[in-house]
Amino acid sequence: MPDDLQLQIVRNVLEKLKGTPGALLQILHDIQQGVGYIPDAAVPEIAHALNLSLAEVRGVITFYHDFRTTPPARHTLRLCHAESCQSRGAGQLAAQLRERLNLDDHGTSPDGQVSLRPVYCLGACACSPALELDGRLHARVDATKLDELLNRCLEDRSC
Repeated sequence: MPDDLQLQIVRNVLEKLKGTPGALLQILHDIQQGVGYIPDAAVPEIAHALNLSLAEVRGVITFYHDFRTTPPARHTLRLCHAESCQSRGAGQLAAQLRERLNLDDHGTSPDGQVSLRPVYCLGACACSPALELDGRLHARVDATKLDELLNRCLEDRSC
């Protein structure tokens, strides 16, 4: 997306919401939905519109892991780290993902294909360990099933 289009989306969101009390989170969500992430150029615009410092805006962006400051990966994998999933092998699945995709727990693979996002409950405790891949829940995931899911995604088949 061209930078001027991104900036126009940012300005449209700010115009719509800047007068709303406590609007920062909604503004960030709307910008991310429109652009795909929070561009660095948006931060001064947001700060100025809301009479906040750059540090305040950046602090909120970095505090919440769901906000991205770079374009999103093609696929998003959210791995549950809650107690039930941990007890059923989520830690080993996380290690498998980090090794196979060469990323950290909040990272994106070097090829930009997969982002890993840890979460602390997907509501599938009875079917642990669970993960969500591109919005689709997968339960009772083991090493083999994880490899199959990743292979399908990386080969551009349905995840």
